Amino acid sequence: MRQLFLARAVAVLIAALFTVSMSHAQVTAAATVPGAVKPKHKVVFQVSESDPKKWELTMSNVRNVQSDLGKDNVTIEVVAYGPGLAMLFLESAEANRVTEAQRAGVNVVACENTMHAQKLTKDDMLGGISYVPAGVSEIMLLQEAGYSYVRP
Repeated sequence: MRQLFLARAVAVLIAALFTVSMSHAQVTAAATVPGAVKPKHKVVFQVSESDPKKWELTMSNVRNVQSDLGKDNVTIEVVAYGPGLAMLFLESAEANRVTEAQRAGVNVVACENTMHAQKLTKDDMLGGISYVPAGVSEIMLLQEAGYSYVRP
C-alpha cells in the first residue's frame, strides 16, 4: 500500500514539474521566436509636484524603461496635473526632454482641470502634448486597463 502511495506521489510530482517546464519553454519560445507576438508592457508616470528634480527623474525613468524593454515593447504615458503641470509649460526646464520623449513615442498629457484652475490655455503649454479632462481620473482608468503605475 505504501509503495502504491509513493509511486502515485512521484507520478504527480513528475507531472507537475513537466507542466512548469513546458510553460516556461512556451514563454521563452514566444520571446525568442522571430515573428512571435511579444507581450507589450504599459506604464503610466504621475507628475504632480513642482520640483524640477522630480521632473528630471521622471524623464530619466521614461528613457530607462524604453532602453531596457525596447521602445516598441512598452506603451508609456506621462500624466501631469496640479503643481506638476508646470513641467509642460513652454518655458519648462524639462521642455527639451519632454519633446525628446514624445518623439520616442511617449504620450504626455496635461490635466485640463488644473489648466482651468490656473487660468492656462493650450498656448501656454508645450506643443504636441495631449489633454485629458482630469489627470487623476486618467491615471485611474489606465491602471484599470492594466497599466503599471509609477510616481517618481
